[in-house]
Amino acid sequence: MEPAPSSPPPAIEEPAYRVFLDSLDYLSPEQVALVKKAYAFSAHAHAHQKRMSGEPYITHPLAVAGAVVEWRMDADAIMAALLHDVLEDTGTTKRELADLFGREVAELVDGLSKLDKMEFASYQEAQAENFRKMLMAMARDLRVVLIKLADRQHNLQTMSAMRPDKRRRIATETLEIYAPIALRLGLNKLYRELQDLSFRLIHPHRAEVLARAMRAARGNRKELLTRILDGIKDKLAHAGLRADVFGREKSLYSTFRKMKDKHLSFSQVLDIYGFRVVVDNVPTCYLALGALHSLFKPVPGKFKDYIAIPKANGYQSLHTTLIGPYGTPVEVQIRSQEMHHVAQEGVAAHWLYKDTEESGADLQIKTHKWLQSLLEMQSGDSSEFFENVKIDLFPDEVYIFTPKGKIMAMPRGATVVDFAYAVHTDVGHHCSAARINHDLSPLRTELRNGDMVEIITSPQASPNPIWLTYVKTGRARSKIRHFLRTMQNEESARLGERLLRQELLSLGVVPISIPTDAWEQLVKSGGQRSIEEVYTDIGLGKRLPSVVARRLLAREDMSGDSPGNMALAIHGTEGMAIQLARCCQPIPGDPIIGSIKKGSGLVIHTHDCPTIRKSRTAEPQKWIDVEWEPEEGKLFDIRIKVEVKNTRGVLAQVASAIAEAGSNIEHVSMDADPERLFTLLRFTIQVAHRNHLAAVMRGMRHIPEVTRIVRERGGEA
Repeated sequence: MEPAPSSPPPAIEEPAYRVFLDSLDYLSPEQVALVKKAYAFSAHAHAHQKRMSGEPYITHPLAVAGAVVEWRMDADAIMAALLHDVLEDTGTTKRELADLFGREVAELVDGLSKLDKMEFASYQEAQAENFRKMLMAMARDLRVVLIKLADRQHNLQTMSAMRPDKRRRIATETLEIYAPIALRLGLNKLYRELQDLSFRLIHPHRAEVLARAMRAARGNRKELLTRILDGIKDKLAHAGLRADVFGREKSLYSTFRKMKDKHLSFSQVLDIYGFRVVVDNVPTCYLALGALHSLFKPVPGKFKDYIAIPKANGYQSLHTTLIGPYGTPVEVQIRSQEMHHVAQEGVAAHWLYKDTEESGADLQIKTHKWLQSLLEMQSGDSSEFFENVKIDLFPDEVYIFTPKGKIMAMPRGATVVDFAYAVHTDVGHHCSAARINHDLSPLRTELRNGDMVEIITSPQASPNPIWLTYVKTGRARSKIRHFLRTMQNEESARLGERLLRQELLSLGVVPISIPTDAWEQLVKSGGQRSIEEVYTDIGLGKRLPSVVARRLLAREDMSGDSPGNMALAIHGTEGMAIQLARCCQPIPGDPIIGSIKKGSGLVIHTHDCPTIRKSRTAEPQKWIDVEWEPEEGKLFDIRIKVEVKNTRGVLAQVASAIAEAGSNIEHVSMDADPERLFTLLRFTIQVAHRNHLAAVMRGMRHIPEVTRIVRERGGEA
């Protein structure tokens, strides 16, 4: 497509276009000429298109480019904003854009177009995948997402012509995806606007009622607001401090959320007065704080120093709450001019203000580290990735100290395990306990602001599935899941190899005697990449060893109903690939049998387990003989019921007998009979084998008050 000559834009666009050109005063004449060329090309490409409102389509890319110019971004970003819809809507190719405007502009436009091309099975899947694409695009070039956010902002501003259901869907997606990303990038002004625009589209009536109430309240509170404002200004002036002081307006959506989440009335939310004090530099921030604390009494525990310890998105300020006139709570934020720019514009401050080069660069580094951590997390599916990252987007943070004094920000509710993974993946994988403020603490302990945490590691320690029930950060959750998946596959492969070997030996075939090409054919016919994958499938129960053995030997005439007469030897300590059934809790010495359960590997039951009788009769091919192979040191959980006479101190006697027999008590519960003559004690204890259990029971039978002891069977499989 030939570009249109750099002729004046359509008459309807002349005023807006002139304002746009006037705002390019920070670019060189050569760059301005390129931007004009990009505008002319976009106007020509979209010449026959209209927006749903009836306006010429070019009004949209021009508005998006205008927002990008407000952030004073580079010429490439402005051109990409002007051209962001031409690949999608006009048949222009990426190569054409690269030839006319350079490769970088073409890559930015291509990145923006790819974010919009999505067709998925469900809205949830589309949302999760959209989220992943947004974050991956950010990791490649942050400008892509900044332009995308500006694009979404203008779309929300001009959505009145759309169907109500489409408006609500786009607004909901904005609240769940785009607004949190704007906040995480420190774009607070844009974050608040995206929230308020979305709120008005989802709940137009509520938003209007609330807006009217806020306007009325502002008028009623004007006198008190002015009094506090004048008091702050006078105090700072008397202290010789130059400062801009202004009231901080609450946004519509934040007021609505506070009322809804905290069950507060409108007047309760509006009763707190917010002010912002902007001074020249960091030392003046602390001087201003001292002056205000002498003007109004500070509320204990309501001071936060985000200058010494900035938030993850680069935000810095001093926060304090004071008791103003008539006992009115007054929230004050004190910051420097530079901090104010970063607080409003976040990572865009890197382009926006040249005097914030240092803090902007620091923020860019922090953002890059966060994005890199997201890239590490994307091993799961889109929904898992979405779940992990959403946790990181609203980090109500606590600050934790390492033994060397380094400060690390963690989300509120984070545990020792979260902290261990934040330090390093290997530290997380091998953490066994921690010292918090020099006291030994368990792994599930929630960390508090200012805690000093030292992680204790052990080479024998490894991630436990239980950790997933209490970790808070996406990074820890992702790393644990990846480890468990990998570990399960490795253990399942070892188990699968043993099951197949046992099957072959029972058929009178030594595995080493089978030709290499037979193994290769087996792998190829099953669509696997290696024999390891075949073993893994057998160990996970996805393929039966008897069927695989027949295929390997090409002996399809063999009956698969009996896996042979050789028993598979197990320790019971093999890990996730072999599970001991919870219904019968087998222990060494019990006659046992194994069942291949799809996705779970080999599940071991006792021979007389009542829950498996039907299955053993109906599906004998799924059961294999298993026997115990002795292993020292391993303890197994077992449930026992002990009936005792209801006398003082009997529980202590029984517990003492269990301990003397070398067993641990994991759990105990008790039920008394209605006449209160007997009590039924239910124990979960740990024993090494069947003989050990017999010794525990013998020890209890010597107690006169014990009337009956029985090993408990049945329950959940």
